[in-house]
Parts: sequence; structure tokens; C-alpha cells
Amino acid sequence: MKKALVVAGGWEGHEPKQCAEIFCPILEEDGFQVELSYSMDSYLDADKMGELSLVVPIWTMGTIEKEQEKGLLNAVKSGVGIAGWHGGMADAFRNNTEYQFMVGGQWVAHPGGIIDYEVNIVNHDDQITNGLSDFKMHSELYYMHVDPSNEVLATTTLENTEVAPWVDGCVMPVVWKRMWGEGRVFYSSLGHVAKDFDVPEARAIQRRGLNWAAR
Repeated sequence: MKKALVVAGGWEGHEPKQCAEIFCPILEEDGFQVELSYSMDSYLDADKMGELSLVVPIWTMGTIEKEQEKGLLNAVKSGVGIAGWHGGMADAFRNNTEYQFMVGGQWVAHPGGIIDYEVNIVNHDDQITNGLSDFKMHSELYYMHVDPSNEVLATTTLENTEVAPWVDGCVMPVVWKRMWGEGRVFYSSLGHVAKDFDVPEARAIQRRGLNWAAR
């Protein structure tokens, strides 16, 4: 049986516990044995990490100790998949550039705060986005620094950004996948709070991304 480790914590505004309560049952439905942890010390057990198929980090901001980060990055590099969303994966540890290198991007702003925006599917052939159409969100739109090696699956175009008009018209990646050594990495910037996954496309993309990333 595939094994998944979900590690939840950090800033409570992103509702890590509530999001874990959405996706732990989904992973179980999809055939995973799921462990939910509220401590990054879980990354220290090299033997257990090596047995995983997937890590799901839900940890916004905070800090990660050197050995915890090493345990996570080594596991992914060896072939363990990692998949996450929004700040729980891409605004986790602002001082850890190697972690950000692995993720493929880092949050830097959300101009306008909670806004209406459209997500545009740019790869209709990929298993993560196949059959999905463009859709609307009412949430935080993440402005990110992103890795040019990412395989981008969905984007959004910034419009009417009154607080930062100089970025109007910028096409921003929203969903991507990549490799880190032997490990598959999946990321979606959707999911500011648990309710965002009430949007069927946002939930489907995340579910498919979790399954794609798992070895």
C-alpha cells in the first residue's frame, strides 16, 4: 500500500488542520495509508521517510531546522513525491532557499488581497488538468517568483491591480509540476482557506496532483 505523510502546522490563517481534514480522507479513498503529523520532526526518521510514496506539507511560514529540512529534501531527491498548495508549501520557510528551489517557486505578494480571478488551463493533455475548463476563484491570487524549469499546467492573468498596477497583464503560473532529483513535485497556488476547495476544479487539480506526485 502507498504511504503518505501529511505534516500540518504553521500559520493558522491558512487553516492547516481543516485542509488536512479534507485531503487525508481523499488520500485514503485513493488507496494511501495516511499518517497525519503536527511536527516536522517526522522528517528526521530517514527509514520512515524512505518508505513513503508521498509527503504533503501544509505549513505556512515558521522555521524548519537544518536536519528536518535535510531529511525532507533527501527523501524527495531519492524518489518520494511531494505535493501541496498555496502558502502551505510555497510560503513555508522564507530563509530556506534550497527548499524553495525544490518547490519551484515562492510567494512574494497577493496584490489586492481577496479578489475575483480566472484560472486558465494551459495544458489540456496532462492527466492533472485533462478534461477541465477555465474556472473562477474568489480568493488570494498569489504573485510568485517561479522557476523557469517548471512544467506549468494553469495560469492566471493579473488585471485591474490597483495596489500594484505595474504588474497588470502579467501571466502568473498557478499550477505546475517538476522534478527534484528522482522525486516528483506538484504545486498549486489555490487553497488560501479550506473553503477554496469547494470549487470543484480546485479540488480535482489538487487530488490529481497528489496522485501524480506519489511514487
